[in-house]
Amino acid sequence: MNIAAKKSLGQNFLTDESVLNAIINSVNVSDQDLIIEIGPGKGALTKKLKKFNCDLIAFELDERLVKILKELEDEKTKIIFGDFLKVNLDDYLKKKYKKIHVIANIPYYITNLIIRKLIQHSTQIDDITLMVQKEVAMRLASAPNHKSYGALTIFSNIDYTVTKVIDVSKHCFSPVPKVDSTVVQFNKRPEKLLINDIEVFSKLVNDSFKNKRKTLRNNLSNYDWLKILSILRENGFDDNVRAEQIPIETFAKVSNSL
Repeated sequence: MNIAAKKSLGQNFLTDESVLNAIINSVNVSDQDLIIEIGPGKGALTKKLKKFNCDLIAFELDERLVKILKELEDEKTKIIFGDFLKVNLDDYLKKKYKKIHVIANIPYYITNLIIRKLIQHSTQIDDITLMVQKEVAMRLASAPNHKSYGALTIFSNIDYTVTKVIDVSKHCFSPVPKVDSTVVQFNKRPEKLLINDIEVFSKLVNDSFKNKRKTLRNNLSNYDWLKILSILRENGFDDNVRAEQIPIETFAKVSNSL
């Protein structure tokens, strides 16, 4: 069945077999696990995910794909048609699994919203493997002192560490998008990051990156700077430090002191 990609849904169908195999080879899945796929499209990745022989739930918004995707359903594979962002994930995570994986080639225009939703379920989801725009991948997997390091980096790395799996040329998709892509993987941190109050932490991080050209002191003018400076100095920073120089662990310490 020839179904054209819908621009309004951000559809670009992955067609490169080597990239599909690289995604599959990057995850360690047992038959006692659950895989959640977002936006299966015509099912190219879904077909390969089925080979793990575990429970698989794929969420698809485009009902034109019903006939194609319903053919992939069986006792372990379920296709749910609807908006993933409106789904209550807890409804699908009630069964006890050894591990829960999210593996998806997601629409780029809602990347941040999907990531935000997934990391809210970090206690349940063991790892996340996503195809994202290359520029976004650089931000997700960035490190302090890089220009791509920012608030998105911090929030994505609270419960996970994000690493690059493979760069993907725009020519691996149909239709060909305007940008190249990268597959990134979120894996649980070896040690949980101690954050006493996530709301205080979130506000601190957002305020710190409010204006990246300014020093941290200028961005945090409404905070108790002497208390913050005390923590910064304990961790090797001075008065002139900027937000992009500070690792997530130090942000956590500052947040916990406030």
